[in-house]
Amino acid sequence: MKARRAARPRKIVLAASLGLVLGAVGFAATAPERVLEAEFARQRWLAGAEVREVQVAGHRWSVLEAGDPDKPLLVLVHGFVGSKENWLPVMRELGKSYRLVAPDLPGWGDSERQPGADYGPVAQMRRLAEFLGTLPGKPALLVGHSMGGQIVGLLAARQPQLVERIALMSSAGVTFEENAFANAVLAGENPYQVTTRGELKRFLGIVFTDPPFVPWPANEAPARRRRADAAFEQQVLDQIGRGPDALVLETELARIQAPTLLLWCRDDKVIDVSAAETFRRGLRDSTTVILSGCGHMPLMAQPRQVSEALSQFLGSVRSGG
Repeated sequence: MKARRAARPRKIVLAASLGLVLGAVGFAATAPERVLEAEFARQRWLAGAEVREVQVAGHRWSVLEAGDPDKPLLVLVHGFVGSKENWLPVMRELGKSYRLVAPDLPGWGDSERQPGADYGPVAQMRRLAEFLGTLPGKPALLVGHSMGGQIVGLLAARQPQLVERIALMSSAGVTFEENAFANAVLAGENPYQVTTRGELKRFLGIVFTDPPFVPWPANEAPARRRRADAAFEQQVLDQIGRGPDALVLETELARIQAPTLLLWCRDDKVIDVSAAETFRRGLRDSTTVILSGCGHMPLMAQPRQVSEALSQFLGSVRSGG
């Protein structure tokens, strides 16, 4: 009798625990965005980052800030289908040495998107210039990844007074050796298309050499958002990848006066590493760093190596090296 009485409370505890687990799973299934936001909150906490909103260039911007406000300022610009959260691993590495600002570009992430507005590289370059004007000083380094590099490069060419030095990471905007991704873009496709969890897995396999595992239900949130953004993505890709402005940066490289860091991964399947050489030939003053064992997302795959490269570049420029 005693054994039976002792087992009953244990069964009640197990049932209650199972109920809590099933309830949490059920909640996550109906609101997977909450799961993803919880992960972003964890990463923000680790990086000491906070989110603020500003009104610039006729848009509401969502901006991540981290680091020491008394240290040199680094501004980090995300790429196509990216967001400010892509920079959190790098912000965690650099927070003790720099002040860090990473915006969601208008139209992307949590920033405002307006129907009928132009979100191509030249229009975004103008908006980024206005955003930089709201900061307390000129950035010591303006960093752009992929589409963000294309935008940063155009800004450095056309408004050189706004930048001291730039870093172009896996940057769009110039020609490179033919690959499957480029051929698909030129054919009018969106190789990044994500409408299902299966396509999300395929997308991660394109941009990472060792794709991260995204468990259910966390993988449902980005799939839902990307599905809703499909038409917008296609519109922007038409402009940055095959429109009249797609290669305008290459024609203006000689106008860039700022010392430039070219940072690539050797196994980039999106913008082939040969693009770094195209940039190098056209720029007046550049330093090239090629990382191994990563693809199109070095900022997430190798944040420590990326952070070291950025810091070393800033140190060499300051010392005149």
